[in-house]
Amino acid sequence: FTVCDHNFCSMLTGTSPNRCFFWTGKIREEQNENSLPHVSNGFIDGSERVNWSTFPERLSKHKVDWKIYQNELSVGVGLNGEEDDWLANFTDNDMEFFKQYHVKRHPLHLPHLKKTRLEMEQQLQNKPDDKLKDRLERVIKDIAFLEKNTLADLTPEQLDLHKRAFVTNVNDPDYHTLETITYDDNGTERTAKIPKGDVLHQFRSDVDNGKLPTVSWLVAPSNFSDHPGSPWYGAWYLSEAIDILTKNPEVWKKTIFVLTYDENDGYFDHLPPFVAPDPKDTASGKVSDSLDAKPEFVHKSEQSSRTSTVGLGFRVPMVVVSPWSRGGFVNSEVFDHTSSIQFLEHFLSHKTGEKIFEDNISSWRRSLCGDLTSVFRPYNGEKIAMPKPVERKPFLESIHKAQYAKLPDNFRKLDEQAITEVLKNPLRNQHMPQQEKGIKPANAIPYELYATTEMSTDRSSLKIDFAAGKSVFGERSSGTGYNVYGGGRNWAFTVAAGDTVSYTWPLKDFTDELYNLKVYGANGFYRRYAGDAKDPQVAISLSYEREKNRLAVPTGNVIIHVKRNGNGNNEPLKFILTDNAYGGKAKSIVLPAGKTELSTIIDLTNSRNWYDFTVRMDGNKNYAQQYAGHVECQKTGFTDPLMGGLV
Repeated sequence: FTVCDHNFCSMLTGTSPNRCFFWTGKIREEQNENSLPHVSNGFIDGSERVNWSTFPERLSKHKVDWKIYQNELSVGVGLNGEEDDWLANFTDNDMEFFKQYHVKRHPLHLPHLKKTRLEMEQQLQNKPDDKLKDRLERVIKDIAFLEKNTLADLTPEQLDLHKRAFVTNVNDPDYHTLETITYDDNGTERTAKIPKGDVLHQFRSDVDNGKLPTVSWLVAPSNFSDHPGSPWYGAWYLSEAIDILTKNPEVWKKTIFVLTYDENDGYFDHLPPFVAPDPKDTASGKVSDSLDAKPEFVHKSEQSSRTSTVGLGFRVPMVVVSPWSRGGFVNSEVFDHTSSIQFLEHFLSHKTGEKIFEDNISSWRRSLCGDLTSVFRPYNGEKIAMPKPVERKPFLESIHKAQYAKLPDNFRKLDEQAITEVLKNPLRNQHMPQQEKGIKPANAIPYELYATTEMSTDRSSLKIDFAAGKSVFGERSSGTGYNVYGGGRNWAFTVAAGDTVSYTWPLKDFTDELYNLKVYGANGFYRRYAGDAKDPQVAISLSYEREKNRLAVPTGNVIIHVKRNGNGNNEPLKFILTDNAYGGKAKSIVLPAGKTELSTIIDLTNSRNWYDFTVRMDGNKNYAQQYAGHVECQKTGFTDPLMGGLV
């Protein structure tokens, strides 16, 4: 299958706002900076609280069949404690929070409210409690409303939305029941509670009976969700869902299964996300004029306790399982939760012949985040070896008994010499965990990235031109984000495909006017520019070598251009190019006296089109320009051999 290693959650926050992006493309009723940003679960969670349009509604308008499957909803139906963890949807179906889906009319909710009312009244008789009294009043109000407004009172369109969004396993008689299993743990008898019914019952039934809709979403119970608070049983749920889809070749040959997670939930990630700069602060970065980033930033106000970018958030896993994404590939295009919507737009527009477009998604987000189409490759019926399904009870037992295992105690304190060795070479050190060696095939991704510097004529400032080219991938080209760090600060840039964004740094803003700027882009793109007003009076840039007869197709090599800046200085200039990672020999680049410019081709064949080298000027200790990244060549490549431990 294909792992998407540049998939980010949509927002630097929790579950429900990210799932709003996943199902609706935004977190505001109106897509502008004046509309309330629903930045946390507290702004969203709760039955029927928000009401902007959702993507499933758009599917219905275009008569596209869809369903959201879960064992049971989170709106109160009487599940408690372990039952809720094993059987309800963990409040992860955001459609419960949207008024137009009428979740409170779920048939089991009214009986639950009536039972809750009796329990509250009894508690208040035993002990007065103002907060409980307020809750009781709300329950009584809901009961009165639901007794007069049932599912039968909805319009056909409203009822259809409700039924599609809230598909449960009501047809399984045990879908609300847990059972106790007993197993042997090396001579010790253990017991555990697990679902008695099939938490994938209706999904399984629809697949088996040829009733699987065009678009389906699966929402797992808490214990199967891989949430940090319950990181236990998700592997079985995932394995079982894939097994259901793949056991029938007629279903599998036309299926795409996307596994993703709503947010990182505190897990560490070393890769900062690409974000929108503050539209009110030009010192925070810049975006292309064609992109509207205003909805993607929140300022401190009565609506928000802090000023912050909305997103992107940190990376979360995404795996695409299908005949068209087979082969253990890696895809490093930037995606987020709206990428799934963008893919459905693309796919369904072709399938239906109608333009399906979710206008909730901002132009900034569309430019930055791809539509998943780069994941897929042609499938010609090749046989695909399928993984063996995970057996339910043995797997659940193995996870349950882990809590009784002996804790590790073989830690040892590193001495000063060992710490020095680690700091000297953390990637290849016996004291550090080692990544499994090897590389994987990588999808062609539509990036043509540039970041080029220019010193001002008066030597007082440095300009960087950030570009996202279109000459290689044409209309399929992606916009891109750049994060820049230097002098204890950071800046955010987003460039639309085919555009260039320029930004200037005064040298006086850096200590001793020594600039040192680091530029990070997608898929390992990196530039470091260091120097001062005494930089050589040349412009150095990197471009991608093209095939002679097909100028739109890169060869996989790069070209370093050195050009005098036209101020009359004709002295010979000598530069040293040093390979930092892939074992290439140092190169001497000499611009002779009287010559205006020269170009040097760097052959990247042995590094599979990956590069990391630094250009320094002979005799100038402060000047350095480092270039690293991967050349996209319109064809399948490979992951970084440096990270794979092959160099």
